[in-house]
Amino acid sequence: MKTVRFGLIGCGLMGREFASAAARWCHLLEAAARPQILAACSAHDTSLRWFRENVPSLTQTTLDYRELLQNPEVDVVYVAVPHHLHQEVCCAAIEAGKHLMGEKPFGIDREANEAILTAARRHPEVFVRCSSEFPFFPGIQRLCDLLEQNAFGRIIEANTGLLHSSDLDPHKPINWKRMVEFNGEYGVLGDLGMHALHVPLRAGWRPSNLRAVLSKIVKQRPDGRGNLVPCTTWDNGLLLMETLDPANGEPFPWTVKVQRIAPGHRNTWYTEVLGTRASARWSSANPRLLEVMHYTPGGEQKWEQIQTGYEPTFKAMTGAIFEFGFSDCMLQMWAAFLHELVHGKPLKRFAGCVTPEETALSHRLFTAALESQRQGATVALEDKC
Repeated sequence: MKTVRFGLIGCGLMGREFASAAARWCHLLEAAARPQILAACSAHDTSLRWFRENVPSLTQTTLDYRELLQNPEVDVVYVAVPHHLHQEVCCAAIEAGKHLMGEKPFGIDREANEAILTAARRHPEVFVRCSSEFPFFPGIQRLCDLLEQNAFGRIIEANTGLLHSSDLDPHKPINWKRMVEFNGEYGVLGDLGMHALHVPLRAGWRPSNLRAVLSKIVKQRPDGRGNLVPCTTWDNGLLLMETLDPANGEPFPWTVKVQRIAPGHRNTWYTEVLGTRASARWSSANPRLLEVMHYTPGGEQKWEQIQTGYEPTFKAMTGAIFEFGFSDCMLQMWAAFLHELVHGKPLKRFAGCVTPEETALSHRLFTAALESQRQGATVALEDKC
C-alpha cells in the first residue's frame, strides 16, 4: 500500500481527530493509500505535546508553518487553523507544491476564498480539497444513492442543516469563533454552513435567489479575566432559497438552517428531500434510521423505516450489525481524500471531499446571505450561483 506523508498545520481538535484516524488505518480493508504523519505545526507548543506523545512517526514539530512547508518529506498538508489564517497558509501550501486538505470555510470571506482558488488554478498538479465528514454516514449515503438515481421525481422541497447547542450557556467564555476578526463576518454560516451544503452542491443544486435571517442571541460573554466582552459573530442562520433541480430545471424551495444555539440539539446534522415519486429523511440524532417513502399515484403514502448498520463506502473490518459513528466518518473522509489523490476521481459521486469549486459556491451563498440580512429582503444570486 502506498504511503502518503502528512504535515499538520493547526493542532487543535480536528488535527487530533485526523491523527486518531491515521492511527487506526488498519481498520480499513481496501484503502488506496496509508497516511503517515511526519510533521506538526502549532502557534502554541502546548498543542504539540499531545502529538509528540501519541504520534510515533512524528519527526518534525515547529511553531512556524513555513518550516513545515520546507520539509521535502511532506507530501500533503492538512490546514486546520482559524479562518483569518486560511488564505495565507493554504496559498503558501499550494505554492510550496504540497497537496492540501483545508478546513471549512476555505477562506474567511469570498476574497480570501478566491485567492486560494487562484493559487490552486496556478498549480493544477496540486490536489486541493476541503473537509466535510458527515456525508459518509451510511444512511446519508443511501439517500445520496436516491439522488444519483433521480428517484425523487420532481423535488417538492428540501431541508438541510446542522444544529447544536454549544453556545446555549451564556456563561461559556468567549473564543475566537465569537470574534469577527478571527471567524469572519459570516459567523455561524462560515463555521457550520458547509455541513449543510456539501451534499446539495454535489447534487448540482443551484439557488437563483436567497432570503437570510441571521441572529445574534448572546451578545456578550465572559473573557476569562472577569470581564464581559462583545460577541461579534452571528449565532444562528436560516436561509430560504429558490433552487433549480438539475434533472429537470424545475424550481423548488431549499432551506438551510445552521445554529450554534439550538436547544435540545447536541449536534444534529440532517437532510430531507420530498419529491413526487419518493421522499427521504435522515438525521444524526438517530443515525441508524433512514426513512424513505416511495409513492405511486393513487397509492398509499407510507414511510419505510430502514435500520442501517456498519455499511461504509470504504470497506472496513467492523461487522455490518454494529453501529457507525463520528470517528468512522472521519476515517471514511480521509480514505476518500486519499482515494481521489491516488486515482484522480472519487470512488463514487457522493463519496468525495468538498472541491474548491464547491467552496466557491458556498461563499457566494454566504455573501448573498449577509446582503439579504442587511437589506431585510430576498436577493438574486448572480449566474444562479
